[in-house]
Amino acid sequence: MSANDFTANEKTREKIIVKTGIVGIIVNLLLAGFKATIGLISGSIAIVMDAVNNTSDALSSLISIIGAKLASKEPDRKHPFGYGRIEYLSAMIISIIVLYAGITSFTESVKKIINPDTPDYSVVSLVIVFAAVFVKIFLGRYVKGKGEQVNSDSLINSGKDALLDAVISTGTLVAALIFVFTGLSLEAWLGALISLVIIKSGADMIKETISEILGEPGEISLITNIKKTIAAFPEVSGAYDLVLHNYGPDTYNGSVHIEVPDTLSAEKLDKLTRDITTEIYTKFNVLLTAVGVYSFNTGDERIIAIKEKVKKAVLAQEYVLQMHGFYLDEEEKYIRFDVVVSFDAPSRNAVHEGILHDLKEAFPDYEFIVAMDIDFGGLNRG
Repeated sequence: MSANDFTANEKTREKIIVKTGIVGIIVNLLLAGFKATIGLISGSIAIVMDAVNNTSDALSSLISIIGAKLASKEPDRKHPFGYGRIEYLSAMIISIIVLYAGITSFTESVKKIINPDTPDYSVVSLVIVFAAVFVKIFLGRYVKGKGEQVNSDSLINSGKDALLDAVISTGTLVAALIFVFTGLSLEAWLGALISLVIIKSGADMIKETISEILGEPGEISLITNIKKTIAAFPEVSGAYDLVLHNYGPDTYNGSVHIEVPDTLSAEKLDKLTRDITTEIYTKFNVLLTAVGVYSFNTGDERIIAIKEKVKKAVLAQEYVLQMHGFYLDEEEKYIRFDVVVSFDAPSRNAVHEGILHDLKEAFPDYEFIVAMDIDFGGLNRG
């Protein structure tokens, strides 16, 4: 896949988000109009609040469209990495709208619990609410599915919100039927309960979006596939320390270390790193801004045997996930390598000291240079 293919995919992605957003706006405004009319005529606070929630959903769809348009802007001098992260901000706004809708609905429901009104439902109103349940289920699944297809958090959040609306409408319908058949009005209590569910959902959405804004390591499948692709080059014995920086959905810059023989010339190494950068960009749309190099000893069986002993001792240490980048300099009498330490380790310093202590006892003739790496690659991710 070429860079032009990715540009075309981005345009297709934007079109899908805009089209889905327009569908959401139209459907939600129609539902809001019907429900507001029914709610005002019947005196049902639950149906009126449901209508308000549909209006907020239409606003969420509009925000998704605006976010997608702004995120697709080309990089410029002020923002050389592009505007992709705007989509996270639009997802955050939608999450706040959901939370606000839940709080507003809860407040109104509590007011009606304190000062109850007697609703007056008609068959027509109940039929429309019943139909709205299926419309919102269809809309929620459609929007959420499109969001997952194009990796759009704002669409996914809008879809989740629509599915919650289906729950609200179902609750409203149940309360209405209970009142029609028993005369018992529970809609305010049910509205309060459903509002708490919406509040929790909004809070969870905000938490997830904040996590993405702070920076997450990327999908394990993406990390694994990039490493496999790099390791498939004949000169590369392993790919390590892959760090991905997210600048919007499916937009990454990154760096990686490769392990190559110490006999590789600068000319061949230069070509290799360029080939790797091109391959990763065309295959995954990930721009590797740096490819670091670990060289490993070749042609000396004694050094290879020492490496295996060192590796066994290092991996015996609790919380050590991986050792790589091993090199032994016989002339200077030092051994260097990197270790990846789990985030579960109470003290990284203690792990480092434990490694050095054991190795100095086993190999007193050598100095050890041990770099402590962070688990960027999901080695210890559940």
